[in-house]
Amino acid sequence: MQHYNIYEMGLDANPANYTPLSPISYLQRAAFVYPDRVAQVHQDTRYTWAETYERCVRLGSALNAMGIQKGETVSFLCANIPPMFEAHFGVPMSGAVLNAINTRLDAEAIAFILQHAETKVLFVDREFGPVAKKALAMLPVKPTVIGIDDPYFQEGDLLGQQTYEGLLAESTTEFDWQLPENEWDAITLNYTSGTTGNPKGVVYHHRGAYLNASNNIVSWDMGKHPVYLWILPLFHCNGWCFPWTIAAAAGVSVSLRHVRADAIYSAIKNEKVSHFCGAPIVLNMLNNAPAEMKDGIEHQVNAMVAGAAPPAAVIEGMERMGFSVTHVYGLTETYGPCILCEWKEEWDGKGVSEKAALKARQGVKSVMQEDLMVASPDDMQPVARDGETIGEIFIRGNIVMKGYLKNPRASEESFSGDWFHTGDLAVWHEDGYIEIKDRSKDIIISGGENISSIEVEDVLYRHPDVEEAAVVARPDDKWGETPCAFIKLKEGANTLEEEIIEFCRNNMAGFKIPRHIIFGELPKTSTGKIQKFVLRQQAKN
Repeated sequence: MQHYNIYEMGLDANPANYTPLSPISYLQRAAFVYPDRVAQVHQDTRYTWAETYERCVRLGSALNAMGIQKGETVSFLCANIPPMFEAHFGVPMSGAVLNAINTRLDAEAIAFILQHAETKVLFVDREFGPVAKKALAMLPVKPTVIGIDDPYFQEGDLLGQQTYEGLLAESTTEFDWQLPENEWDAITLNYTSGTTGNPKGVVYHHRGAYLNASNNIVSWDMGKHPVYLWILPLFHCNGWCFPWTIAAAAGVSVSLRHVRADAIYSAIKNEKVSHFCGAPIVLNMLNNAPAEMKDGIEHQVNAMVAGAAPPAAVIEGMERMGFSVTHVYGLTETYGPCILCEWKEEWDGKGVSEKAALKARQGVKSVMQEDLMVASPDDMQPVARDGETIGEIFIRGNIVMKGYLKNPRASEESFSGDWFHTGDLAVWHEDGYIEIKDRSKDIIISGGENISSIEVEDVLYRHPDVEEAAVVARPDDKWGETPCAFIKLKEGANTLEEEIIEFCRNNMAGFKIPRHIIFGELPKTSTGKIQKFVLRQQAKN
């Protein structure tokens, strides 16, 4: 009797049993199966899945006709409106890499990104035309600029010789787009906030985007046809991969240009929004909204929150309103959330406050993330699961970035030991759930935005009267955290707090400006290093 080794039977991959994974296929299926279902809502404008697919194909076709080659970068500086949603499909259809730029950055940071990414085409929403114009003026080689003209928002400055809608109108639907030859090919490029100076370019691949899009559905139990409200910026980790998730679930993408409580509650009621994501500050804003604004919601609303750990009281407030809150954790490097506070049935009988405290923990790995541990950064040995021993969070799996663009050293360091090093410090509870305790990289998370303390310090040091400066996070009920600056002035200087803040306002993005300035000597170690842990405690008190 002959025995066979299954690995030696010639059962190799072929077109019948292997297709590279890409989230573009989700759009194609949604348009085929549900052509007449509404896909996008932008105030009075509605596009079906068939129309959305056609618009994305036209965008891919237009970029191809402009000579965009595989792997080249196409950047969008745009609010959460249909063109930004469609870019997540149309740009990769052309073979290009989508770079969604943080709309809150200053001109200098935008210019750095455009140059580092070697952007070939830049699409600019008219709201951000003024800052884009300043950024473009700094570039020695300028990309082709296409203006995005939103009929519902006419402020700002419309740039470019062509508009987005004009470009689509002139392109064809006969474009023969292809899935990537290799699912490891880059699909998007996202920039971190820059912990030590300039931001790093995080490269996502088609495989990771495909998997995390499905991961969102499973982790959040979204089912078919969810109605998703865009509170989370689409420039944040490609909206945590939710553009592709919405296509996979054949749901509805509801636009929201500006995050305001009245607009959010109005959209929830009018469009029967079932899901939204946001930072703790958003939940806090919704909690504190007038009672009449909250009236009239008669369906289940699910909120996913990440950023600075939300206070249990904030979660409790949302739950008392009938909103179901899911707490998640992730980084730009992990396609957004890849760890979540997975709810257990045995917790159902607990009180509201106790439930909120449990939900405030970051949790366990998501379904499609391979592994997670809290370990010593020195020897990478797991810490005790006692809820007290602090270690660093390490992650690995298919929804971890491809690496940092043009930065092999940083890529190698972040992947050393065959784990991704998050730099975030946490404890491991007995039940396997993790809880973040500190951020080893001194990142300040304010309203969901990452702020580099070093970057703010660099600006402060530019002030002619500042001798020493250190910036730490100060707890804030509204924003989660805000920058607090400790400053030692030069001898004889009498600079006031208001003058320092005004100087910052003229030299950095608004959300990075310190809310508090404390003058005096800075505590130092014997080797002259500023003791930030002492300052954090002072700021807290």
